[in-house]
Order: sequence, then structure tokens, then C-alpha cells
Amino acid sequence: MNQSSPSDLVFTVKRRQPELVAPAKPTPREFKLLSDIDDQDGFRLQIPLVHFYPSHPSMVGKDPAHVIKTALAHALVFYYPFAGRLREGHARKLMVDCSAQGVLFVEADADVTLSQFGHLQPPFPCFQQLLYKVPSSEGMIDCPLLHIQVTRLKCGGFIFALQMNHTMCDGPGVVQFLKALAKIARGASEPSIQPVWLRKLLNARDPPRVTCTHYEYQQVAVPPHDDIEETQDMVQRSFFFGPTQIAAIRQSLPHHLRDGCTKFELLTAFLWRCRTIALQLEPIDAVRLMCVINARGKKTLGGLEIPEGYYGNAIVFPAVVTTAGKLIGENNSIGYALEIVKRIKSEMSEEYVQSVADLMVIRGRPCFTKARSWIVSNLEHVGFRDVDFGWGKAVFAGIAKAGAGGFPGVSFYVSCENAEGEEGIVICICLPSKAMERFVKEMDGMLEKPFMHSSL
Repeated sequence: MNQSSPSDLVFTVKRRQPELVAPAKPTPREFKLLSDIDDQDGFRLQIPLVHFYPSHPSMVGKDPAHVIKTALAHALVFYYPFAGRLREGHARKLMVDCSAQGVLFVEADADVTLSQFGHLQPPFPCFQQLLYKVPSSEGMIDCPLLHIQVTRLKCGGFIFALQMNHTMCDGPGVVQFLKALAKIARGASEPSIQPVWLRKLLNARDPPRVTCTHYEYQQVAVPPHDDIEETQDMVQRSFFFGPTQIAAIRQSLPHHLRDGCTKFELLTAFLWRCRTIALQLEPIDAVRLMCVINARGKKTLGGLEIPEGYYGNAIVFPAVVTTAGKLIGENNSIGYALEIVKRIKSEMSEEYVQSVADLMVIRGRPCFTKARSWIVSNLEHVGFRDVDFGWGKAVFAGIAKAGAGGFPGVSFYVSCENAEGEEGIVICICLPSKAMERFVKEMDGMLEKPFMHSSL
């Protein structure tokens, strides 16, 4: 595997003045309440996405910024809440003021070609130039809910970067919006899937009642000596796992476990164990893993189905807890970690999702537990790369970096091709620099060969 995203790449980006793109036609002026899943504290943050597109012969002479900006105004007629602003009501309840103020849009040019980035996987050099932080646009309340920057490249390709307010949508939700935007950019008059609001489907019961155990929301203090949020010397690196790496990890399992797990479960167990070893925790320290699970696809939810087109947060992240000593002890192989990871899926049920919504109302919409926690979100099949504005599919598309808000312990699994064209998963990890060195060494040892990665 080749190292990608050369960290020494430097280029200049010239940006035009930021502007607000409003819906192309009048839209309803109303207030729309977010669901009790949407407005939890752990979703009150911005998530950055990035898509890289090469030039395309059929699009020569067409300006991607103009095409996308024009399509955006028309897409917002259907997704008009995105053009509004958040307001906070009683008991921290969030709602959207559908004011049609618009989405933040920035047009830019960079003196660099797509090939100069090398093989594309996060983290990306000079990313802050590809999604410029416009002053006073980063907040939750009364700020733009989407921020888009289209950066044209010297080669005729372009980079589409987006920052989304997580209270408005999850991964599948934002991809649904982006595919609608892309379809309109290619000439359609409306989305193929009509957006559905219906956030009341994921509201608390009356009266609310917590009926499940939620280790993901336990109130646990972060010990000062291992608070990686406060560590200044943080490093982001991503790792590609193709068939060769997956097979090597599977071979390390006891025979009775090799065929009974998914690729996601296998990778999560492997990485959680390596990450815990790298952090050098005490054996008695509790460690927590949370896996994001999509509630879509379940037949019913609180007596109501989640309809096609729903673009709100329909995810929960059940947690399992063990000790560092048990997870990485000499007598416990990756098989122990795998058995714990597999337990998470069994926690998922319609009642579990309802219990989360009820917990939010009872406990004032708390954040997830951060102490010695790692959260993983499998976005491999969400379809980021399938977003086609007319220039074909993206050569890379997905979450731009590890972490969420100020918490570095979140990793996203995104589909990707390596330099040889081999399909696999790229996973970005954020750790203190010394811990990252130990993490890579541990992975190399388990895979019995050096593991190439990209880093910043």
C-alpha cells in the first residue's frame, strides 16, 4: 500500500466572498421541532465532509461552482429547513426557524492539481483552506445549517467540501440531500426521493420512561491524567484495510470465531484492542466502545415506520464496557474483544431507540460518555462516492477527519480504493503522537508487516 495525501503539499486557495444561497422559490415560513434524538448534546456540532472530482470530457467549459450553486437554490425548495436557523426553546428543545435565510456558499480556486494530492484518503493537507471557517458561522443557534465550498483545481477537477450541523441529519440523511442536489445539478427538476420531516416519530413518550441500560450516557468523570481531549500533540492518521489485511486479522482469531463475524465487527475489535494498548491505561480502568447503529430498515419504530425520505438522525450508539486489563490481557486475544463487540448489535431494538429518546427528555439532552470512550460509525455503504454532479462519481468522498466537535475519539469507516485500485475501507484515527506510534507498532506486529498509512 502506498502512503497518500502528502503532508508537505502546500498550495494557495483564492476565495470569493461568502454568500448565502436561499431557496429559488418561496417556502413555508414556520417552526419545525427537531426530534428528541436529533437535539441531544452529542449532536450539537459540525461534521466536515469532502468529495474530490476529476475533470470530465463532457463537462469541459462548465463551472462546477456555478452548476452546484444554481442546483442548491432549487434543492432548497424541497429541503427548505436547511435554509433556516436553529432556535432553542424550553428545556433546551431545538427547533428550526424556516426563515429562508440561506445556506453558506463559498466559491474558490486552488493552484494545485488533483494528482498532487497523491492517493486520496484523510487527513488532507491544507484542509482548512478547502472548507474555510467563515467568522460567526460555527455556532449552533442562529447560524447557517450547511456550509459548502466548491474549489476549482488547475486540472479541471474540483473539490466539494461541506460542513453540516449534525442536529439536522445523520450520514444517510446528508447523503440523501447530496444525491438530490446532484440530481438537480444534472438537470432534474426535483429529487427522486421526496424529503420527509416527521421528526415526531423519534420523540419521547408521554410520560417518558427509560427502559434499557444506556452505558453510552453514564455520567463518568474523565480522569485528568488520561484526558486526551486536552492533549495538544494530537495526530490524525488513516489506515486502509483491503482483503489482504482483513484476511490477516481473521487468521488471528480462534477457529470457532473466524466465520461468525462481519467485517465491521472484526475491524472494530482489532482496532479497539490496538487503541487501548496504545493508550497505556491501568488494568482496572474501564474502557467503553460505542457503535453507531442505523434504525432505518426496522419494520416499526415506536409503532410507526420510518418512511423513505426521512433525513433526520435515526441512529443510536449502544455501548459496551470492560476493563483495559481484560481487553488487552495476555490471556485474552482479539477473540475476547470480538465477542464484546458482537454484543452491541443484540442491544439494538425499537424499544432501545425509544428509551434513548425518553432519556434525553428526562436527563436534559446529555452528551455521550467521553471517559476512555471510542465511538465508531460504519459509513461504508452510505454512498458518499455515488454523489455525481455531472462529473462522474467522486474518487474519494466521506468524512474529512476523525473526531466530532472537540472530542477526538470518534472514527468513521468509509469505502475507498487504494493506489492499486483495490476496494476496501479507510479508517481515520486521532491519538496523542506517542500513543499513535504505539498504535501503529501494535498493528504492524499483529499483521506481521509494516502498515502504510496517511498522516498529518
